[in-house]
Amino acid sequence: MSVSEQIYGRVARVLVDALSVDEHEVTPVASLQGDLGAESIDFLDIVFRLEREFAIKIPRGELFPESVFQGDPEFVQEGRVTDQGMGELRSRMPYADLNGFDHDRKLSAVPDLFTVDMVTRYIAWKLGQGAATSANDHEAAGITRDAALAHQE
Repeated sequence: MSVSEQIYGRVARVLVDALSVDEHEVTPVASLQGDLGAESIDFLDIVFRLEREFAIKIPRGELFPESVFQGDPEFVQEGRVTDQGMGELRSRMPYADLNGFDHDRKLSAVPDLFTVDMVTRYIAWKLGQGAATSANDHEAAGITRDAALAHQE
């Protein structure tokens, strides 16, 4: 089993427990809000459970940036995310695959970015940050630092 499959399986279990959903509902493309019914309080629980599961620290707003755009006209115009807004998203969410979103950029579609796959990518990204976490943290998470870094390549 690859490192990403290991991470995905553990993320899926966390989401099943946190959101009280059936395992078959948790798919890579399932959005946390639209498909799995997550509410704002659930995001706090998800972060807490992921921290415990992977023995990592998730700073507030890093996995689920709060109000990325906050009505800033440089980031959003006429209901669409601007080039500057896309730059802000990319800087706050380097682990996210924004290619599909970049084509349409509807502000109303931002919650759909938060999928099971995005959470899995975040965890892989977080575990791959050698300077931010120690080998002991990875071992406690059940994943070696070398394996996490290999996933990044």
